[in-house]
Amino acid sequence: MAEAEAVQLKEEGNRHFQCQDYKAATKSYSQALKLTKDKTLLATLYRNRAACGLKTESYVQAASDASRAIDINSSDIKALYRRCQALEHLGKLDQAFKDVQRCATLEPRNQNFQETLRRLNTSIQEKLRVQFSTDSRVQKMFEILLDENSDAGKREKAANNLIVLGREEAGAEKIFQGNGVALLLQLLDTKRPELVLAAVRTLSGMCSGHRARATAILHAVRIDRICSLMSRENEEMSLAVCNLLQAIIDSLSGEDKREHRGKEEALVLDTKKDLKQVTGHLLDMLVSKKVSGQGRDQALNLLNKNVPRKDLAIHDNSRTIYVVDNGLRKILKVVGQVPDLPSCLPLTDNTRMLASVLINKLYDDLRCDPERDHFRKICEEYITGKFDPQDMDKNVNAIQTVSGILQGPFDLGNQLLGMKGVMEMMVALCGSEREADQLVAVEALIHASTKLSRATFIITNGVSLLKQIYKTTQNEKIKIRTLVGLCKLGSAGGTDYGLRQFAEGSTEKLAKQCRKWLCNVSIDTRTRRWAVEGLAYLTLDADVKDDFVQDVPALQAMFELAKSSDKTILYSVATTLVNCTNSYDVKEVIPELVQLAKFSKQHVPEEHPKDKKDFVDMRVKRLLKAGVISALTCMVKADSAILTDQTKELLARVFLALCDNPKDRGSIVAQGGGKALIPLALEGTDVGKVKAAHALAKIAAVSNPDIAFPGERVYEVVRPLVSLLDTQRDGIQNYEALLGLTNLSGRSDKLRQKIFKERALPDIENYMFENHDQLRQAATECMCNMVVNKEVQERFLADGNDRLKLVVLLCGEDDDKLQNAAAGALAMLTAAHKKLCLKMTQVTSQWLEILQRLCLHDHLSVQHRGLVIAYNLLAANAELAKKLVESELLEILTVVGKQEPDEKKAEVVQTARECLIKCMDYGFIKPVS
Repeated sequence: MAEAEAVQLKEEGNRHFQCQDYKAATKSYSQALKLTKDKTLLATLYRNRAACGLKTESYVQAASDASRAIDINSSDIKALYRRCQALEHLGKLDQAFKDVQRCATLEPRNQNFQETLRRLNTSIQEKLRVQFSTDSRVQKMFEILLDENSDAGKREKAANNLIVLGREEAGAEKIFQGNGVALLLQLLDTKRPELVLAAVRTLSGMCSGHRARATAILHAVRIDRICSLMSRENEEMSLAVCNLLQAIIDSLSGEDKREHRGKEEALVLDTKKDLKQVTGHLLDMLVSKKVSGQGRDQALNLLNKNVPRKDLAIHDNSRTIYVVDNGLRKILKVVGQVPDLPSCLPLTDNTRMLASVLINKLYDDLRCDPERDHFRKICEEYITGKFDPQDMDKNVNAIQTVSGILQGPFDLGNQLLGMKGVMEMMVALCGSEREADQLVAVEALIHASTKLSRATFIITNGVSLLKQIYKTTQNEKIKIRTLVGLCKLGSAGGTDYGLRQFAEGSTEKLAKQCRKWLCNVSIDTRTRRWAVEGLAYLTLDADVKDDFVQDVPALQAMFELAKSSDKTILYSVATTLVNCTNSYDVKEVIPELVQLAKFSKQHVPEEHPKDKKDFVDMRVKRLLKAGVISALTCMVKADSAILTDQTKELLARVFLALCDNPKDRGSIVAQGGGKALIPLALEGTDVGKVKAAHALAKIAAVSNPDIAFPGERVYEVVRPLVSLLDTQRDGIQNYEALLGLTNLSGRSDKLRQKIFKERALPDIENYMFENHDQLRQAATECMCNMVVNKEVQERFLADGNDRLKLVVLLCGEDDDKLQNAAAGALAMLTAAHKKLCLKMTQVTSQWLEILQRLCLHDHLSVQHRGLVIAYNLLAANAELAKKLVESELLEILTVVGKQEPDEKKAEVVQTARECLIKCMDYGFIKPVS
């Protein structure tokens, strides 16, 4: 019985195969295989299923089935040829050649076999030629690079070719398999910077996206050697080695987002040990005197990027715990470095700030109070261990450490300020005769007074001290810092006009001095940075910010500093610009609560007259004229951990304020503002991403996308705009996002496809139901562009939805612009599918009345779209055409068609006449002579 059923299923499979239903055929053959043990039948079934595999492009399955048939009968010529075809598609040309060679031996006169044999032979020869030429090219490149007598131009070309080859998968594998790593190690030994750089960049390309290769290279080159290369003074070298290590870390941790299968997965089972070793060496680099400032910065950048969790929803924070236990003291040592002391490690302007950012990220990555307490205890033990009555340098390092922590996790810094002896030591250092001590103490006081409650305490205890230092010191560095301390304390009331800490006019005087120092190019960059820091606080005062934006040299001096290599200035510049553009959050003042506060004699915040919109608009104009956009685009490009998510949020706020006036958006785009906004909209705080997305929407709504976002960048704009189509966003954000998407969807079908894939369509449909007229109009205009896309049309064709009904009913609304958009969408839908023409007549009983109103509309654009819809319905089928002719629509078409077509009405009249000609074609009406 089973054998008979198997034969029956085989015949059924053959019928399915002849009907080209290969899936059904495969199913029948598979069922038959389970029922029979007859070897001849088994061979036939496997051979037939292999044929199905070839047709469905399941080449691995086809090769496997053909092999099983050959195992039963080694001379099965059909199975041999099918396996040959499958192997050829899988790229296994040598194995395929062997199979077809056997076929040709069994049937020498078969022309098909002979042709396949010739084709495969040619392909194999070509593959060998390319392989040997690549191998010889690689070999030749190394020979040129390792030959000290070779020409410099040739050597440079060979180095560049090697780097390019290392970035391609096939090239990287050739270098790796052909003893390339050993030759690259020889290049590293040459001590010649250009050759070492070429070797590092080639290795970086080879490690990208390949876990096994990255592991092998890490072990071959050795992490201590990699770190030694990164420790060099050469900035270009340090950055290249940092990129190599990042490629290795990404591949080992799976951050390269590539799938690893088969041998690739089997080669590397556990990478945790290697990752831990890399982290350990990076932490050791932080406290080594042999490491350059650049190398230390790159080590901190790598730790910042790879240790804390990228998503707090991930439970595992073991990397952070490891770094806290094994490296926090080393990070604190970097934070506590004082450049003016002889024992200081080699630093750049950015090193201490990078360490502060790392401390902040590690502290934020802790999951519970016991972990935070452990972190705090390590900090306390480190600081108290530094206090030494006999060694002033150690005391200075302790206060500098507190100062650095205050720039990171502020709450932790506040707790450390409360430790016994810390505030006393800060005051004592202010009175020290050594200028280095005073510098550290003043900076610590500045960082300590970030919150109003803390500032009030310091006003009563420290203002007199700062004023005394300011008056007595001759050192400009200390003078500027004490001034910033006074600026910060003077601005402790924030934007509240009625809560000024200092006397009338004092803040303006402080700001004037800051601007003076800012413009003084003879002062070193690190000290001028403090002038910007002072303005970041003082510009909370509207008089100060108004004076500042009128001082063009001071503005441009600040912009030049923002473009410099000192990235510690980014936050201060961003804060100053946020203050000048009033793009900070302002709490809504409720009149009833104000009255209640006055009645109970509570303080009521007051708005400065110069914080009103007219003044803000004027300040924005002046900033744009001074070149703020070029400074912002430079700041966004900063590849450093110092560009924190908080700083990105500030930059996004500034961009949004600058984009407010549509007339300014063209100049913003021309200076690269559109491109600079994309990374801000994709990464950062939630608030920052929304602000940047809103600024992008403003630009996308009025600009040519090809100019604003050239090349592939335009596709990156879609997701941020779609994120604004959310009920939690305000109406203006929804509206401008819809306008932006409308503009983008009108450019190309590829962009429409991208919008569809980002699942924007349900949101656009929801806004078409909105009660708000402008939102509904914007959503309908966007849908009008989107319906050109085939996948969008499929949604309208699907049964069980009211999408088409909604569009038809919107055509009957009183709003001309809404009607125009809805009629455009309906015209395109009915032109694309006859089924939608019939469906339109079924979704609502008002369809004919709405169509007639469109064809009689006062606006020619709406009328033309209505007549196009009428033509589409007439062309759909004779029965529907007859129904239209029997209605009043024929009279409307006749009236419109008889009009004399002037320049404006030409399209309308021509479309009406085409409708009448269609009716004549059916024979429903006859022409009048």
